[in-house]
Amino acid sequence: MFGDVSGMMNKLKEAQQEVEKTKIRLNSVLVDENSADNKIKVTLTANREIKAISIDTSLLSDAEELEDYLILTLNKAIEKASKINENEMAVAAKAGMPNIPGMDMFK
Repeated sequence: MFGDVSGMMNKLKEAQQEVEKTKIRLNSVLVDENSADNKIKVTLTANREIKAISIDTSLLSDAEELEDYLILTLNKAIEKASKINENEMAVAAKAGMPNIPGMDMFK
């Protein structure tokens, strides 16, 4: 009914390995985001790990303004990184998935 179960299990294992390789590779994919006026710059990996934050000294005198800048800029960077991560992980998972009729999960 399901064909070669052993073959499907091997394909699933390959898919899992491909996903793990992609996770490791995404640690080296860097995403930069700047605030609208370039007073804040953040860099994070496609796995959403913050690598660097650069803050213009003019923001250091107003904690509330600095917090607002950080929140907005970090959220934009995380959104970009998440899109890259989701796309890459879907490709990796789909590449190794066995062809099971009715299981088109990644269209």
